[in-house]
This record gives sequence, C-alpha cells and structure tokens, in this order.
Amino acid sequence: MLLAALISALNGALAKILSEDMSALEIVFLRNLIGMFLILYALKHTPPVLSGGKIHLLFIRGLLGFIAMILFFYTITTIPLGEAITLNKTSPLFVTILAYYLLGEHLSKRSIVALFVGFIGVVFITKPFGLDISYEHFLGLLGGFFAAAAYATIKKIKDIYDTRIIMLSFVGVGTLLPLLLFIVAQYVQTPEYLSFLFPVFSFPQSLKVWLLIILMASVATLSQWLLTKAYSSSNLSIIGVVSYTNIPFAIAFGVLLGDGLPDYFSFLGIMLIVFAGVLIGFKRK
Repeated sequence: MLLAALISALNGALAKILSEDMSALEIVFLRNLIGMFLILYALKHTPPVLSGGKIHLLFIRGLLGFIAMILFFYTITTIPLGEAITLNKTSPLFVTILAYYLLGEHLSKRSIVALFVGFIGVVFITKPFGLDISYEHFLGLLGGFFAAAAYATIKKIKDIYDTRIIMLSFVGVGTLLPLLLFIVAQYVQTPEYLSFLFPVFSFPQSLKVWLLIILMASVATLSQWLLTKAYSSSNLSIIGVVSYTNIPFAIAFGVLLGDGLPDYFSFLGIMLIVFAGVLIGFKRK
C-alpha cells in the first residue's frame, strides 16, 4: 500500500499536467486502454489459475472503480491537486464503515484511534476551515465513497479471481464505458453539471502528450496491482489507514510541480499520519 500510495500520487500529478490538453474522460479512457493491453500481455505470459465464478461481482468492481476514477480525475482538472487528492482519500473512512457493516470486520480500539489520528492529520494538512463545499468538492467526496465500495468488493472476489483479472475488470469497464459516452455525446444535450461525462473525443496530436499518457497508464496499472494486492491480503481498515500516506506523497509532487512548501500545520498533519501508520502496524494480541 505504501508503494501504491506513492505511485498513485505520481499518477495524480501526471493527470494534472495532462488536464491542460485533455478532458477528464479522455484521460480515463486512454489510461485504461493502455492499461488493458498491459494486463492482457501479463495474462498471456502467465495464465491465471483461480477458477472465478462470480462475474456479476467482477463487473460491479469494474463499474464502481470507473465511477470513482472519473470523479477523481474530474476533480483534478477543476480544483487544486492537493484538495483533489485529499477528497479522494476520504475513501479509507468509507472503507472502514463498509467493512464493518457489509463484511463484518472487527475494529480494535487501536485501529479506531489510528483512523481518528489519521483523519486529524488530513484536517491539519488541508486546513478546510472556511472551505466552500462546491459541486466539484462534493463530487470529490462522492468519488471517495465509490472508491471505497470498489475496494470492498475486492475482498469478496480475491479468493476466486486472479489479481490481474480483477484489474482487467476495472480497466476493461473503464475503457468501454468512456467509449460509449463518447459516442452518445454526439447525439445528446446534457446539462452543464454533467457535461464532463459527455465530451467530444479528440485524438492527441502531441508526442509529449502521448509520452505522458503512456507513462501515466504504466504507473497507474502498477499502482492498481499493488493496491489490489494490498486490499486482498489484509484487514481493509488497516490498509485504509496506511493509504493516507498518499497525501504527503502528493504534497511532495506538488512542490516539484511548483507548489509552495507545506506550512507548520501541514507538517504536523504529516507527522500525525505517520504516527497513525505506526500505531496501526502493531499486531493485535
């Protein structure tokens, strides 16, 4: 999960750069299209051994993942990267709730305290005092919920489907649905608040853009593999807390892209998140 968080932050930074030349749906489509070929190659090289059997859960995981992704990339293109990353990182909070109510996972007192400390760290980093909850911010929160729901479905199918098959469902749905939306966009009139779902597709012409797309697709596919393995092999709430490290990673990439250094409160938030990760790392007796 630590590696997935680092690579995911890099993926967000690349998407932010690409948003200057492409719509959010175009980024999602091309990222998933390239990722699909990468996974198909991996499956051809080493065929899966698990039997499968619950196609509907596989499709649901892909659908939830696509919804979470388009909402995430849309917020990246409309609000600052740090805010978009933070809103997406509400997913561990939703994961904890879903894991408790839907999967029956037990939460120790230590896990609850660590989750609370991690959330306080997020508050210190983002300093949302007085923040207007705009439509874009609401979609960011909604994206966090759908991401959590997608992660929760992994727990249901991890023992019957190869990790790469689970990833293939995600990138496959994330390729076919944008393609359908591109086709429909030519024939429908949509309200402004839904226009980001129905853009007119424009084939990238710049070599720089294509190189960024290929790089983003490659690192995003690796991140998804690491994330899927993480959520398949451990307690969802514990992995959720560790995933908070995505935020300081994102801040670091933001600085590299020209953002200012984090202030005192941001550094305090980072320390709280690290403390939460250490606290949650102790095994329960």
